[in-house]
Amino acid sequence: MKKLYKYIFSVALFFASALTVNAQDAFMEEVMLPEPLGKVDTVAQHATLLNEAYILPMSEMYPSWKNSGVHYSAVLPDSFRIDLSGAVMPTTNRRITDIFGYRPRRGRVHQGLDIKVQVGDTIYAAFDGKVRITTFQRRGYGHYVVIRHNNGIETLYAHLSKRLVTEDQNVKAGDPIGLGGNTGRSTGSHLHFETIIMGMSIDPAMMFDFENQKIKGDSYLFCKADPKHNEKVKAKYTQPKYHKVRSGDTIGKIAKKHGVSQKTIMRLNGLKSSSIIRPGQRLRIR
Repeated sequence: MKKLYKYIFSVALFFASALTVNAQDAFMEEVMLPEPLGKVDTVAQHATLLNEAYILPMSEMYPSWKNSGVHYSAVLPDSFRIDLSGAVMPTTNRRITDIFGYRPRRGRVHQGLDIKVQVGDTIYAAFDGKVRITTFQRRGYGHYVVIRHNNGIETLYAHLSKRLVTEDQNVKAGDPIGLGGNTGRSTGSHLHFETIIMGMSIDPAMMFDFENQKIKGDSYLFCKADPKHNEKVKAKYTQPKYHKVRSGDTIGKIAKKHGVSQKTIMRLNGLKSSSIIRPGQRLRIR
């Protein structure tokens, strides 16, 4: 930038030298040299730097940018080290009200952590990044925000009372992105917080210690082969799955439909080769 200033000034002097003294004075009064960097509006400069740096976070890892679709199918890396340096706790509240994983009482996988917050509590961006989704889901997340970060993951903040950011907005770690609430499918004010890698939820507790309000290290190694790291693999190993027998079903047909062996179905249900199954019967297939 200094070289640019010198070049502009040199050009001005060159043209001015060819003029009379009076003309030189008039000419130089018309030359508008740029302000030194130290005098540039710091707020505008900050916004410019953000836009330049975060046009499309992790474009080398994510093939597309869409303002929809929280969880989607993608080719996961065998392993990926997530940089946690510079992370900020999404809330100053400490009490966990529900953990990540399969919940037998509800018969489904919980894809994040629930942290008790009050309506109106400020919720913060966990890392630098760019807002991919900000919308409302009446029977699900309520008001929620999804941010794609420069370290390769996305974070989701749900059941907010208000969203403070817009889609495609760049944010820094610690920026307010919403207010705590009780919207959507919620039974009390809380923050539902998810950490996601390429559409796959992983346990936020591996990275965030809400009870002690600290980050659990400088980095976290995600390994696809380890079932504790992502909800779909975890569900495969821990969540029972059942099939309701219909007229015409056989153990062979059921096994083929669900991609399991007949021996597995017989073992899980205490059946023998001579056992008869009847319509309406529930068989565990996983």
